[in-house]
Amino acid sequence: MSFTQFFQQLMNGFSLGSLYALLAIGYTLVYGILSLINFAHSDVFMLGTYFAFYMIAIFMLPWWLSVIISVVLCAIVGMTIERVAYRPLRSAPRISALITAVGVSYFLENLGLVVLGARPKGFPRPDLMKNVYVIAGAKIQGVSFWVPIISIGILLVLLYIVYKTKVGMAMRAVAKDMETTRLMGVNIDQIILYTFALGSALAGAGGVMWAAKFPQINPLMGIFPGWKAFTAAVVGGIGNVVGAMIGGFIIGLAEILIAAFFPSLTGYKDAFVFGLLILFLIIKPNGIMGETLKEKV
Repeated sequence: MSFTQFFQQLMNGFSLGSLYALLAIGYTLVYGILSLINFAHSDVFMLGTYFAFYMIAIFMLPWWLSVIISVVLCAIVGMTIERVAYRPLRSAPRISALITAVGVSYFLENLGLVVLGARPKGFPRPDLMKNVYVIAGAKIQGVSFWVPIISIGILLVLLYIVYKTKVGMAMRAVAKDMETTRLMGVNIDQIILYTFALGSALAGAGGVMWAAKFPQINPLMGIFPGWKAFTAAVVGGIGNVVGAMIGGFIIGLAEILIAAFFPSLTGYKDAFVFGLLILFLIIKPNGIMGETLKEKV
């Protein structure tokens, strides 16, 4: 493989990895605070693509405005899920919340099949992402060039919110010790609601970027990206935002480079990703940057 081909595949890997990172952070934010895997997160990712699709197809809004509206609507969906499905079970046994998370996921998927239809729809790309750029002799599709740039920009905004704002400080405090934070006068319910809103907004943005890269959407499209993003969160360290970002890029790069260097193994790339998940759970269950979290009661 020449350097040009390698660089081209590297860009594709970064593009895919940035999308996994956006989705993985949503998992890790909720887990860090509630020790709950929000299985419905990947379905919010799916809803984000449909929100943007209908804004463009029916209301004829500009692509960028449709993305913003989609992100806001996904944040509202995330807050609704927390308020209706998870908050009433916060004092219930952990298995109840886990079963509810699976139930909400199936509900959204089947609701999507009934309301949105099972037939795949073509997602429109903006002209910016249809261009082809020549970098270091490699021909890079516009979508592979712009998706990681936009995604990394979103991730930097997230890091600023988490580490430089009062809301982010409260989120980190709740993740460390919920009861002590409550005694210090912090509104725990509001912070958890903010966390779901932020994670769901990232899922919505990730969904739109995914649809721009793979321009075909359907109500079950979030299943495999969701599991791979969950794998990324575990590999990077579940509960650690930076770790989830690193894990996302690792999974994306590995998936693309395996197919590039070993074409005969292309059909097994999903098996490799989930094999990596099993390997980390056996050897380093806390992930690359994770730490042992205090069990929340």
